[in-house]
Amino acid sequence: MNESHEAGKNSSTNVEEREEEVLRLARQFTEQSSYSTAGQTPFAAEAGSALDPNGERFNARAWCKAMLQMHIGDKEAHPLRTLGVAFSNLNVHGFGSDTDYQKSVGNVWLKTLSLARIAFGQKQRKVDILQNLEGLVEAGEMLVVLGPPGSGCSTFLKTIAGETYGFHVDKNSNINFQGIAKQMAHEFRGEAIYTAEVDVHFPKLTVGDTLYFAARARTPRHIPGGVNATQYAGHMRDVIMAMFGISHTKNTIVGNDFIRGVSGGERKRVSIAEACLSNAPLQCWDNSTRGLDSANAIEFCKTLRMQADINGTTACVSLYQAPQAAYDYFDKVLVLYEGREIYFGPTSMAKHYFLQMGFVCPDRQTDADFLTSMTSHLERVVQPGYEDRVPRTPDEFAARWKASPQRAQLMQHIKSYNAKFALDGEYLDKFKQSRRAQQAKAQRVSSPYTLSYVQQVKLCLWRGYQRLKADPSVTISSLFGNTIISLVIASIFYNLKADTSTFFQRGALLFFAVLMNALGCGLEMLTLYAQRGIIEKHSRYALYHPSAEAFSSMIMDLPYKILNAITSNIVLYFMTNLRRAPGAFFFFVFTSFILTLTMSMFFRSMASLSRSLVQVLPFSAVLLLGLSMYTGFAIPTGYMLGWARWIAYINPISYGFESLMINEFHNRDFPCMDYVPSGPGYTDVGLNNRVCSTVRSVPGQAFVNGNAYIESAYSYTASHKWRNIGVIFAYMFLLGAVYLVATDFITEKKPKGEILVFPRGHKALKKGKSDEDLEGGGGRSATVEKIGSDGLAMIERQTAIFQWKDVCFDIKIGKENCRILDHVDGWVKPGILTALMGVSGAGKTTLLDVLATRTTMGIISGEMLVDGQPRDESFQRKTGYAQQQDLHLSTATVREALEFSALLRQSAHVPRQEKIDYVTEVIKLLDMTEYADAVIGVPGEGLNVEQRKRLTIGVELAARPQLLLFLDEPTSGLDSQTSWAILDLLDKLKKNGQAILCTIHQPSAMLFQRFDRLLFLQAGGRTVYFGEIGQNSQILIDYFVRNGAPPCPPDANPAEWMLDVIGAAPGSHTSINWFETWRRSPEYARVQEHLAELKHERRHQTNLFRTTSGQKREDKDSYREFAAPFWAQLYQVQVRVFQQIWRSPTYINSKTALCVLSALFVGFSLFHTPNTIQGLQNQMFGIFMLLTLFGQLIQQIMPHFVAQRALYEVRDRPAKTYSWKAFLIANIVVELPWNSLMSVLMFLCWYYPIGLYRNAEPTDAVHLRGTQMWLMIWTFLLFSSTFAHFMIAAFDAAENAGNLGNLLFLLCLLFCGVLATPDQLPRFWIFMYRVSPFTYLVSGMLSVGISNTNVTCADNEYLRFDPVNGTCGEYMGSYMSNLGGYLADEMATANCSFCPIKETNVFLGRVSSSYSDIWRNFGLMWVFIVFNIFAACSLYWWVRVPRDKKPVAKAE
Repeated sequence: MNESHEAGKNSSTNVEEREEEVLRLARQFTEQSSYSTAGQTPFAAEAGSALDPNGERFNARAWCKAMLQMHIGDKEAHPLRTLGVAFSNLNVHGFGSDTDYQKSVGNVWLKTLSLARIAFGQKQRKVDILQNLEGLVEAGEMLVVLGPPGSGCSTFLKTIAGETYGFHVDKNSNINFQGIAKQMAHEFRGEAIYTAEVDVHFPKLTVGDTLYFAARARTPRHIPGGVNATQYAGHMRDVIMAMFGISHTKNTIVGNDFIRGVSGGERKRVSIAEACLSNAPLQCWDNSTRGLDSANAIEFCKTLRMQADINGTTACVSLYQAPQAAYDYFDKVLVLYEGREIYFGPTSMAKHYFLQMGFVCPDRQTDADFLTSMTSHLERVVQPGYEDRVPRTPDEFAARWKASPQRAQLMQHIKSYNAKFALDGEYLDKFKQSRRAQQAKAQRVSSPYTLSYVQQVKLCLWRGYQRLKADPSVTISSLFGNTIISLVIASIFYNLKADTSTFFQRGALLFFAVLMNALGCGLEMLTLYAQRGIIEKHSRYALYHPSAEAFSSMIMDLPYKILNAITSNIVLYFMTNLRRAPGAFFFFVFTSFILTLTMSMFFRSMASLSRSLVQVLPFSAVLLLGLSMYTGFAIPTGYMLGWARWIAYINPISYGFESLMINEFHNRDFPCMDYVPSGPGYTDVGLNNRVCSTVRSVPGQAFVNGNAYIESAYSYTASHKWRNIGVIFAYMFLLGAVYLVATDFITEKKPKGEILVFPRGHKALKKGKSDEDLEGGGGRSATVEKIGSDGLAMIERQTAIFQWKDVCFDIKIGKENCRILDHVDGWVKPGILTALMGVSGAGKTTLLDVLATRTTMGIISGEMLVDGQPRDESFQRKTGYAQQQDLHLSTATVREALEFSALLRQSAHVPRQEKIDYVTEVIKLLDMTEYADAVIGVPGEGLNVEQRKRLTIGVELAARPQLLLFLDEPTSGLDSQTSWAILDLLDKLKKNGQAILCTIHQPSAMLFQRFDRLLFLQAGGRTVYFGEIGQNSQILIDYFVRNGAPPCPPDANPAEWMLDVIGAAPGSHTSINWFETWRRSPEYARVQEHLAELKHERRHQTNLFRTTSGQKREDKDSYREFAAPFWAQLYQVQVRVFQQIWRSPTYINSKTALCVLSALFVGFSLFHTPNTIQGLQNQMFGIFMLLTLFGQLIQQIMPHFVAQRALYEVRDRPAKTYSWKAFLIANIVVELPWNSLMSVLMFLCWYYPIGLYRNAEPTDAVHLRGTQMWLMIWTFLLFSSTFAHFMIAAFDAAENAGNLGNLLFLLCLLFCGVLATPDQLPRFWIFMYRVSPFTYLVSGMLSVGISNTNVTCADNEYLRFDPVNGTCGEYMGSYMSNLGGYLADEMATANCSFCPIKETNVFLGRVSSSYSDIWRNFGLMWVFIVFNIFAACSLYWWVRVPRDKKPVAKAE
């Protein structure tokens, strides 16, 4: 080990000595630089020098030394901070159990009883996670934490970093961060960080922008070297990318599991680089080498070592597969066994500690694997004669450690450390001063953030702009959609006449304009939930306040909102002939704009106050209903019930609507267009004996005053116009403040931990794990149980040989073609285990995808044959492909997942019972019996990592693949023992004749030796070697040594050595072109010869078999795309989807709450509405407002469907498990019974409170009309669900589908005949009235609800005038006989009170509705429903079903 490492191992316990050591090392390193960097600063390095991160000769160590030297030489630079940690009596516990029961619609109410018992004092079960941990990690030291999954490694790292959500640190635990204790969690958050195993990034942001942002967020106030903050952040980004070998991905988007971006290994390095840029003096890394090859895993540890040596950084790292070279970089090791500490001390002494205890370390086993094996009775090897002397249980191991001299020495060191660094002492002040010197001047001293709040907002604004550039589709579609809606509305109300005939239309237009502006930003909620996890991670890193991102997003949306307000409202205002006055126009645009901002704050605050979308959706729907209904138009103020009047007072939209109505009607006189009485016999009647037919008209006047009209009809007062604007501004600022504060303090819902979940009523076979660990999910198995030969015999024996030659894969990036695979050759034979290896990004997964026919883009060329014949369409289902991502249906049990695969992917002629029995054998083979009936859950909640990986492999085995098995990173993220168990399994399969091609990262020498052949790729998808590995890898080693590689040391891992040899490890170089060396080698020539022989022999044998067997015709079942017939597929998929919905109580509860609460709200807001003229209109709007649920109903379905579709398209479709038709139909059908139930609930909660049943009483058809109303509500819900599938079928994002859905929904509402009757519509739009499904819904529901009964006018609805002579009855008789209506007193001789409508059928006629059309309307709704289903299937097939991609015969 070099001098710097030794310095790290013997770091002084004294901080002053430590700082002197850093200075000495900096001077020493400057003198000993391997490249001349004299006179250069990192920011002004010569191109191509060791300090240039964009040059090939970049040297990370030389750069670090130069950077440190420059920092120390700058007197204004902040002092370097270091941070060690000592802990003793560390106990961590949680509350819960090692198993739980799955929630379903049928038992979710039991959870309420459990919560009630807890509320009334029943104590929860305490579960210990960590017990009596002790340790000391000084500044500049590295600690590796070892233990199997579930031992408490993650909990320990989270505790050290201060992330204790979900568990509790005992109050008697002692943690001393070098003199700092309680301040670490808040004031110094970001100085100790925890990097989780999962990679969370903005998927559409490039790698370069992602890392630049992280660097800029932690840029110090004063930067040595005379560069500005932008140059500093850009340079740091380039350096960290060069350190981790991802410079080539600078302009590539990060991506995620569903959006294609950088490779999985590269994404992991992006996560590592982002955390490194935080410059935290104490860093906790949780299995951060997962998905990295050995070279990059070692390079990661080497970089941490360098930071520790030069900058004094302290690193605590958990590793599940630690190469020996990586382990050697660490100073100390902590070994955990089910939450107990069984060793803490120097890495160099750990192995000896257990050897002297009586254990044996097998040859070629790394120290880390040996130490981890101590936690498994199946793995640890005991020396002969020590069987009764070694500890066996976790408690015995912990007791042995407690009694050891090593532990006594550790406690002495901890005592000395605590004495030197007393809590809240001198070092705390120094740490604060250093932190303050780094912070911006405008930042608070006690803040954990480096930049000031304004700087954080500016930086988040920059990122928001980059994100908008990367994916502008949602913004553009919203702008386009709103403009289209404005044009449509304007054309409906085109050029309104300035007279009394347009009073209702003007109100309806302003009502819709207000709602369009106010509610158009509702989809912002979806975006906020999607990015919440990323923002919370950055907050934990102390990059910025979540509220800074929230504030920047508000600003970022302003240009769009301003542009939208201008374009939409200009069109709307002038086309409809609203008040033509400059002041009125600008007031209209201004009010609409501030309403948009206010309601944006409302939606954002709703999202930030809740912890998940499912929680907020039903309540937001009711709130939206309240906001819409209590605007003042649907229910005028005078008709609002006393108990609900307050809703209008707290409704910002109602203030906006009142101001706009005042703006339109104030101080205007509208000429009267229709008088009562009029017509034949009344032509000579004077103004004093007739009156305008509009509310608040005055006899003798030929006009109606606008002020009087809005005062009478809506109770609006002109003086409220500007007062209301002030109220809206107050709401805007109040809701904005709530949004910002809630964003900082309310976090998203976290998983409850990896505990096994069983269906209620199922009894677990045995305890899945020790009670002492919340982390572990129900046990782990270190090796595969021995099974009898009968079990193995059922595994499908394979005979086919798969071969490929000159396989190339090209994709287009921008305008350039990029070759990912370059003339790759090889084969896979039964009984042979072939490893596919290479650096991250070499094309390993791409090669598997190409060979398995799973690519949907790019150009494939080359030859791929099965037994000498081209692959047919049944190839995909005849192969097993265990993906790197463990993607499973979260609500299914392990057994159900396996049975689903077996029933649909095994040949159709195999009996069902045989398939079920085969699944049982697979469960035994994979050692999953203990949790076979456990629910899979989501990552972090349910099965643990190992169990998921076994299930992934099991799903493919259950399909009984006839050809071969592909496995992509089956050991990624697993500890060494579990990886060994997986290889045990693969070895069993191999011996039973399975053909296996497997990519693998970080194999130990022992693991690597278990493979028979190796296909080794270098960057660019070029073959470096394909052939046998040999005993002790000798054949492989001989090949490389013979072609110029240095000899492989006896104790080296050949898998790591060969990466160094070809220059694949970061920082390694080679002058040999290994691709060309391979192409010129005799081994390559033999491969080509063998491929030709295989092609000829296997093709001949296949043809001979077909001839001699008398097979005149191919067995069609064998060559079908899917194993199971369509109806079998549909049945199995339908059963699974029904199970999934039943086991998703949050979804069903959310749907129920949405339907029931909304129906109750509308029903009781219009409780027993009287049959006045306005009352009839209110009842019509009661139907109209019920239909506005449509938007929320489809928003509920879309995200749910997108998740199911992602699983199908990533896993089930490529495996040819079932067809897209079965998937789509099953997802549509599953909504039918639930929508039927919801329709009953909605009917009961809406129909009776409004009192529509009373209108049926005079007709003696109460039951019939009630049934008809329920049928119409039922078809409404069925239409909603099928329309949601129609919309989302083609779109990737629910937001885009939601925008289009909202556009069409608004069109349906506009043209349904409520806001504008068919007579008022321009002739051009009559076709829209006829094609709108809501036309027939409203017509049917309204006619059923109010037909064939009488109307009684309210007092303000009577028209009053004096007769010419005689009684009122005599005067109005002719008019009433022709046009209807009635008089309050026909015998009156003065002041006649006339009601214009006598029967409800007259009102229905005005909106073109008739009860006689009810069954026609019902039938037409079914036409729309069937059309939605057909359109959904057609769109999905057209847009998302991949077309057959035939490979080019020969590569160019």
